[in-house]
Amino acid sequence: MATAMVLNRISTSLAVLVILLNILNTGKCDEQVPLMLWTSEGISLPSQSPPTAGHIVGQEQLGSYLEKALNVGPRNVLLFLQDKMSIEDFTMYGGAFGNKQDSVFPNLEGALMSSPSPLVLPAVSWPASNAVIGQLQDQLETSPLYMDPETLSQLRLNASSPALLVFRLPYGTGADLMSAKEILSGNDEVIGQVLSIMKTQSVPYTAIYTALRPSREAASLSLEAGLGGGRSLLQARGGYRDRERERERQRKIKEKAGVYPPVEFKEGDNTCILLWAKTLSVSILRSGRWEDHDLTPSTFGEGVSPKLHGSSCDQTKSRLVLNYEDVLGHLSFKLIFAMSQRHYKVSARRWFTLDAVELEYDGTKATFNGSRNIYAPAEYSYRCESVTSFRWPVLVPHSSKDPANQWRVSFEDFQIQGFNVTGSDFSYASDCAGFFTPGIWMGLMTSLLMVLVLTYGLHMIMQLRTMDRFDDPKGPAISVPQTE
Repeated sequence: MATAMVLNRISTSLAVLVILLNILNTGKCDEQVPLMLWTSEGISLPSQSPPTAGHIVGQEQLGSYLEKALNVGPRNVLLFLQDKMSIEDFTMYGGAFGNKQDSVFPNLEGALMSSPSPLVLPAVSWPASNAVIGQLQDQLETSPLYMDPETLSQLRLNASSPALLVFRLPYGTGADLMSAKEILSGNDEVIGQVLSIMKTQSVPYTAIYTALRPSREAASLSLEAGLGGGRSLLQARGGYRDRERERERQRKIKEKAGVYPPVEFKEGDNTCILLWAKTLSVSILRSGRWEDHDLTPSTFGEGVSPKLHGSSCDQTKSRLVLNYEDVLGHLSFKLIFAMSQRHYKVSARRWFTLDAVELEYDGTKATFNGSRNIYAPAEYSYRCESVTSFRWPVLVPHSSKDPANQWRVSFEDFQIQGFNVTGSDFSYASDCAGFFTPGIWMGLMTSLLMVLVLTYGLHMIMQLRTMDRFDDPKGPAISVPQTE
């Protein structure tokens, strides 16, 4: 009942709604994402009290909200899952300061205003939002289907049987703030298309709009506030600013001291494969646009245990398999490093090579060949600042028809060892950077140019001839015949 009274006082503008939510959300903005839930027209849900000001909705409380909504409401669920989102996205791009013509959420606003019982949670802890698919899957007892508007138009839903339709939405950030605005506008158009298709099919639904993680970091909030991107009631007394400074200081301390351990695969009690990277990311080409996914948080970090089933190692072959879920719309995704070692007669020693980097997803395999560029002595580890398939590539698709041509992989500050591992530490690293780096070549060329200029100058000076006759001012003038 209280929720209905509040909603009746809200104007028809979504901007006013998000401003109220932003004022209520005085917690740790860099660890929260908003969540919006609504139903199709004519379908009402039981009244649920929104959280109090400053309260962060955890995983258990979020599950309670969803359970109450799905027990009564439609069980055809549309989950619009954006890669990143924070409440500041609505205040910056939702026309929150009277510029309604600049709002990028007209379809979302219309859906919330037309729904009899919308539920808006401004502050959901991002681990809870990250697990929303699993919660919905358990409550609906059905597997998620990753869709797009074109596929949905060909699907016929049944109101009596539950369905979990997931629509992945990208989020882009860059030096130009317009890039995020344009992508959010495109995401709102996707929401509008999906809702329009559902309306034509006359199937009742429950829609949820949230994200996997926040898009705003604490370090950037103060700058955006200065640009008019948001405000905080605590800044007047300096409390918010002090907390953000302390949080940033703690983050820098962790970056300096807390280097996360490498991925470690053991055969029995002995470690046989080690992998470490600052960044592991993959991209796929869809509709002429590259969609990125960062695998680093699921692979490294405190408390993270990547799934390594399928990995193996022996004296000549090593295979490290990293298993993931929900990567770029693929329910099952594997990142595989295949290595081998053998004796080379020319160098009279054993070397190991990274033969291939493979991507396995939903029964399809994409293979990148790395044996030509990634190798090291068998007793060493291999390290490289950047291992990519598109920028100075060292990983190339296995063939012109291989699905790898639709993918990009990028590993930053990459180090791997598949043989002769002692303990849990890498052996001496063979770096991919050659002796003659671009900087050394530039220095050599500059020095050579200076030597050439100096040589030419000395040669010109040596060609100068002095006069063999001099005029004595006290004597008669020298007469030089013209014949000379």
